Amino acid sequence: MVKTIGHFIGGKHVAGTSGRFADIYNPNTGEVSAKVALASAAEVGAAVDNAKAAQPAWAAKNPQFRARVMMRFLDLAAKHREEVAHLISMEHGKTIPDALGDLQRGVEVAEFAVGIPHLLKGEYTDGAGPGIDMYSMRQPLGVAAGITPFNFPAMIPLWKACPAIACGNAFILKPSERDPSCPMRLAELFLEAGLPEGILNVVNGDKEAVDAILDDPGIAAVGFVGSTPIAHYVYSRATASGKRAQCFGGAKNHMVVMPDADMNQAVDALIGAGFGSAGERCMAISVAVPVGEATADALIDKLVPRVEKLKVGLSTDREADYGPLVTKQALERVKGYIDLGIKEGATLKVDGRGFRMQGYDNGFFLGGSLFDHVTKDMRIYKEEIFGPVLSVVRAKTYEESVALVNDHEFGNGTAIYTRDGDTARDFASKIQIGMVGINVPIPVPLAYHTFGGWKRSGFGDLNQHGPDAVRFYTRTKTVTARWPSGIKEGAQFSIPTMR
Repeated sequence: MVKTIGHFIGGKHVAGTSGRFADIYNPNTGEVSAKVALASAAEVGAAVDNAKAAQPAWAAKNPQFRARVMMRFLDLAAKHREEVAHLISMEHGKTIPDALGDLQRGVEVAEFAVGIPHLLKGEYTDGAGPGIDMYSMRQPLGVAAGITPFNFPAMIPLWKACPAIACGNAFILKPSERDPSCPMRLAELFLEAGLPEGILNVVNGDKEAVDAILDDPGIAAVGFVGSTPIAHYVYSRATASGKRAQCFGGAKNHMVVMPDADMNQAVDALIGAGFGSAGERCMAISVAVPVGEATADALIDKLVPRVEKLKVGLSTDREADYGPLVTKQALERVKGYIDLGIKEGATLKVDGRGFRMQGYDNGFFLGGSLFDHVTKDMRIYKEEIFGPVLSVVRAKTYEESVALVNDHEFGNGTAIYTRDGDTARDFASKIQIGMVGINVPIPVPLAYHTFGGWKRSGFGDLNQHGPDAVRFYTRTKTVTARWPSGIKEGAQFSIPTMR
């Protein structure tokens, strides 16, 4: 019998009451492995009410207490890491080592949140005026929410929830309905770590649940990661209802390969960053930009055999380079882009459409594909494919490569491979992208820096994790204090100054 996944509200598993469900698939076999309840607006409202009731007592706890809950969660996450990775692998399709990395990068934000006693410290000015002291404090917003994607079912929920909770907020998580088991397990671990009931609620659902979150006046802030059209929709609707919003969308990440680059290192980087996790990463390198025809020819000569030899396997195969895509719809979508690239005139050097996993004919597997002679007017260049497809766009000069990156509507991440420090420094300065790698193919910042794209890749003024997360999940209160001994008799009618 197929299991049914409900919601996690008030520290308890609760069944869905909407009567609507979505299928969850095992990407290796193509079979339905579970059904997940899709919340109604009323169910979202019940979770928000629960969070609102629990939040004041949590906010009243001292920051060190909240930090210790994070510490205990870290211990539990380490203890259950293989279990959590297996949950990710069996619903998402990424390999176990990749799933462990998914969890680890989320755990690192929990590690950052352990420092919340220091991060919440305000500012103080003694003697700002005659007998006057001024100080500021950071206080929680109340209830925050996160709407997270299928491709990182551990990392991005933890990126959203950990800083919010550490700052004293309650949190509503609406994970992807494609792979909800991992977020549900993480909520259980937080409860076991001592997080009070109602501070972390997981509500599974689709657009109805999303809209309920965006419209509920009890939610003060919303974070989102997904496609650009939905990111823009979430940002617009959330801010229209008076919420803070940080929304991150699509990407088309370029890697510029200069003539002086170590070609073996560049190829290793492209293979890992382009095809890891079947290309289902917002920071995947999907466009290689070799500078000069000789560089391009050398790059293609080395790439072709490497792409042909990629080991596609079951998500449980720890030796596989990557596993299946998340759903049949995702598989057909990526195949459609390969068909389109041929029609647009790009040269398909390696075709992954014919790949079959023996004994798993109904699994969502796709071999690696490589296009050469892609041009910037092609849809396979303009649009995010989100699959194991790498496009090579040849640039005549360094200046042309920079213009190519800067002219694209997305601005999430980019990289350059070069041995020349002047070129690298110039690239980092001139490129209009939120995250830049120099001889680093996937420049995702560590937890104590901040993650966020530019242009159509990000909406909102503050980014994920790092200091920006503390700013996003708190508001500043400034106090001006003067005690009776410093107060002169008589009313003052002009605006106060410190002269």
